[in-house]
Amino acid sequence: MTGQAEGAGRRNAVRVSAKAIIIQDNRLLTTRNVDREGEFYLLPGGGQEPGESLPAALQRECREEIGVEVEVGELLFVRDYIGRNHEFAALDADVHQVELMFACTLPAGQVPRPGTDPDARQAGLWHQVGVEWLDLDRLEEYRLYPRALLRALRLPAHRRPIYLGDVS
Repeated sequence: MTGQAEGAGRRNAVRVSAKAIIIQDNRLLTTRNVDREGEFYLLPGGGQEPGESLPAALQRECREEIGVEVEVGELLFVRDYIGRNHEFAALDADVHQVELMFACTLPAGQVPRPGTDPDARQAGLWHQVGVEWLDLDRLEEYRLYPRALLRALRLPAHRRPIYLGDVS
């Protein structure tokens, strides 16, 4: 699995995931990951646990993946990922994940670094090999998921849709 959707082992459940959109100096902070097809990039973040608020989930996931507890801002985008409708259907056809993407900032002086979530590594779910700042003007050059971000981030803020749909 390419990290496209998390929690593939949960059947018949919709998973809620919080993702961080961190932009500095016209660059987007991502996790760099590797699968059989090569490198791919994801927004930092992950699944919300029962009893955990979305901001708390996002802060925890960012500590695990980029080594920084982000400051969570406004909700920017909502995305459905229904696995059977996308390129990874053979791997996660039964997955349905709702991703809530928030504008986030890094605390002053904090430098992102690769995460070290031992539970994910042990479960074989860890594809992350680093963190990387991607130039917003060159996003199409990268295998970035969700791909819908390429278009959405280029639109003026007042024209951006909040709901991106069931998109890759």
